[in-house]
Amino acid sequence: MKKTKLGMAVAAVVLMATVGVTAASAATPGKLQTRPLDTGIGGGEGGYRFIVKYRAGSSELRDAAAVNRGLGSAASRAGLNRAVAASARSAARPAASATMLRRMAAPGWAVVKTSRALDKAEAAQFIQEMKANPAVERVEIDRMYRSMATDAPKFTPNDPQTFAQWNFYNAKAGVNATAAWDISQGEGVVVAVVDTGITQGNPDLQNNVIPGYDMITDKRVSRRDSDDRVAGGWDTGDWIEQNYCTGWATNDPHAAKDSSWHGSHVAGTVAQETNNGLNMAGLAFKAKVQPVRVLGSCGGFGSDIADGIVWAAGGSVPGLPANPTPAEVINMSLGSVSPSSCPAMYQDAIDEAIGLGSIIVVAAGNDNANAGSYTMSSCNNVISVGATGINGGRTYYSNYGARVDLSAPGGNAENSNDGWIFQVINEGTTTPTASWAPLGLVGTSMASPHVAAAVAMVQSVVDTPLTWTQMRDLLTSTVKPFGTTIPASTPIGAGILDINAALVKATTPPCDPAVDDCGPVATPLTNKVAVTGLTGGAGSETVYSFQAEAGKVLTFMTYGGTGDVSLYVSYDAEPTSSAFDAKSTRAGNSETVRINKPQAGTYYVKVVGAASFAGVSLVARQ
Repeated sequence: MKKTKLGMAVAAVVLMATVGVTAASAATPGKLQTRPLDTGIGGGEGGYRFIVKYRAGSSELRDAAAVNRGLGSAASRAGLNRAVAASARSAARPAASATMLRRMAAPGWAVVKTSRALDKAEAAQFIQEMKANPAVERVEIDRMYRSMATDAPKFTPNDPQTFAQWNFYNAKAGVNATAAWDISQGEGVVVAVVDTGITQGNPDLQNNVIPGYDMITDKRVSRRDSDDRVAGGWDTGDWIEQNYCTGWATNDPHAAKDSSWHGSHVAGTVAQETNNGLNMAGLAFKAKVQPVRVLGSCGGFGSDIADGIVWAAGGSVPGLPANPTPAEVINMSLGSVSPSSCPAMYQDAIDEAIGLGSIIVVAAGNDNANAGSYTMSSCNNVISVGATGINGGRTYYSNYGARVDLSAPGGNAENSNDGWIFQVINEGTTTPTASWAPLGLVGTSMASPHVAAAVAMVQSVVDTPLTWTQMRDLLTSTVKPFGTTIPASTPIGAGILDINAALVKATTPPCDPAVDDCGPVATPLTNKVAVTGLTGGAGSETVYSFQAEAGKVLTFMTYGGTGDVSLYVSYDAEPTSSAFDAKSTRAGNSETVRINKPQAGTYYVKVVGAASFAGVSLVARQ
């Protein structure tokens, strides 16, 4: 039943993680190293790189000389061809020119570079003049992004430090890994980790890594000797000296920072080698992870990230060889530093990757804000993941909102010393060394790879790979309830990832009414445990089930969120809007159905969108 060929995958620009601790041979969690949540350097807009989409049929799509003529004209009209003398408020600025740096993978897009960084007023004027060209469809700044640092089962791994991996095993807050491993271990699936790369030689990961590509086109970011892209995707460090990024990647001063090895930590959660008697375990430990390096010192340019998405999925990127092992899953534990809607360039790249068969999993973000206002969760066709802690509740930093599909352990170590997410990384402070150790981090960066691994584990055992919508619906319909009440104002999806439940549902043959007594397909409710974050459009229908006792008053309630839902309930049959035992169809989301003398057995509850709705909770009480 398992596939044997490597398939296509997708992963995730700002690192969505970081709180940490390390120690190669620790005996207790307290001795493992950790690193606090990284708020990152101030938001940067690059200042000298722009992305332009040319209209279909324009000469600029075929002729680089036409592109550069148009850019030269725009720069001249914007006044960039004239030097600016020093004033009391600003330093002297030389004249600036603009040229096309390269074409991108997403159709019609090109990267434009100016000869010096532009200030905000100059950039705005240059963009306005580029848009005046009838051949230009869109212009955006090539922004910098950063990581979002982050029966008893038969199989129990012998890795000595798995005691610290509550995120795999904890009954309330873990993802039910041990039971899931009896069904799937991710064999035959490739997960691309679009991130800082993966450090070569990790003794607890190296056998599960296949080469990818370093997509970074600025040597200040990559710390390599040239601006060229290179094969491999290896993480050579993303350290920064004090104020290294100031003036080109950010306008703000900043402190020095050691290398994060963020991509290696993310990749470890996906596929750390397991049952090898060494360090930690990974979830999909028979899958392969592929590094697509898009982040380095100061972050990463959006244009490099967009190309990385397409390349990971097996698409064509100008100047690069095709990916010989396209990924079925792409993890993106990165995003915007400040509120930013999804750039059209990203959406085009995502849509192309989805068309190639990849599923993209993204971190919701660490800003304690609405995920729909930040890249990558503001993009369509991705699975957005919020972060929960060891108590099973929303972490203090996790972004929230209707755009978050489900949550997974991201860690809340500031509130609990046991709340770190551990994986093995390099101990070098700048470039890699020969020393390795487990490191504890927290962030939505750490939550996202749990879901990416779950996607790989499902795709490994199903006969026909699921589409991204089928996968999202599977994962959100099989979640476990949150360990604490999630306020209606800060929803983080349908619940906590339960990999075993997803695998059981994915591998259970459909009921055959010719030989079986087939009941409705429904998500079970637990007494007095709310299912939160329900979201849907007008006319949408979701069915739940509840095992009732006889004689005790049974109540179903919806509450919170926005929009309008209706509630229909039937005993031993799926209710409809015309056939039901009880209903509540008041305006808004406060619906109540009370059954004073229930029968023992199964009640089915259908939540129907009378209009679009978001952030609604459903609970059964008896």
